[in-house]
Amino acid sequence: MTVIGVLKKIVFYIALVAIWELVYKLGVDVFSIWKSYTFPSPFQVAKSLYNLVKDNTLFVAILASMGRLLLGYLLSVVIGLSLGLFIVRFKYIGDNIKALILGLQTLPSICWVPFAILWYGISEQSIIFVIAMGSIFSISIATEGAISNVYPLYIKAAKTMGAKGLKLYINVIIPAALPGIVAGMKQGWSFAWRALMAGEMISSSKGLGYVLMVGRDVGDISQVVAVMVVIIALGLLLDKVVFGRIETNIRQKWGLKTEI
Repeated sequence: MTVIGVLKKIVFYIALVAIWELVYKLGVDVFSIWKSYTFPSPFQVAKSLYNLVKDNTLFVAILASMGRLLLGYLLSVVIGLSLGLFIVRFKYIGDNIKALILGLQTLPSICWVPFAILWYGISEQSIIFVIAMGSIFSISIATEGAISNVYPLYIKAAKTMGAKGLKLYINVIIPAALPGIVAGMKQGWSFAWRALMAGEMISSSKGLGYVLMVGRDVGDISQVVAVMVVIIALGLLLDKVVFGRIETNIRQKWGLKTEI
């Protein structure tokens, strides 16, 4: 990204903060539509963020949450990809189980929390279970869709050259479906974040979800918003650094446009 592009982004976010402050001033000080403790100003959020950094609460929470998130997400990727390949490979089973997987995907992550507590107790394993269950099905659905939509000519050409079975999948089908699979993994990552918050807010003593819950319990809305800002920032950073680079490399390798 060019220097001008970076400056444009900075100006855009400064404008958003300015609008936020204006809305706060109008709603609280001018028209008294709501109380200050129900809708914080940017300065109150910044102060809460500073306090969380100062007493090291934020860094401990980020490390705890990221450890759980990465472990749960990696588990969901392995299971989700395997499940997606399975329902593609065995058409009869796939045709009957796809609707079930789609239905399970529509379940909110919070629905898995009672199972996690009953099976694993209030522990790290229960949170990781919720994370995995929150993203497994979206990855498997995306994998199935990406493989099913591979251009048939690629498969026919590979078969005429003797490729079949596992060799056909490894050398032709999976590489051709890779852009769609990566898109599904990216979507699964966002679902994993949501599941992490659901798990940590119920069965954790540390982590971003726990800090969010503490802010809610003590009525500190500025702390709640501060944690939300941190979650958004981490999500954007990881998306740019990890998934953004992977998608760019894949699109360049396949000769696709990287910008529209």
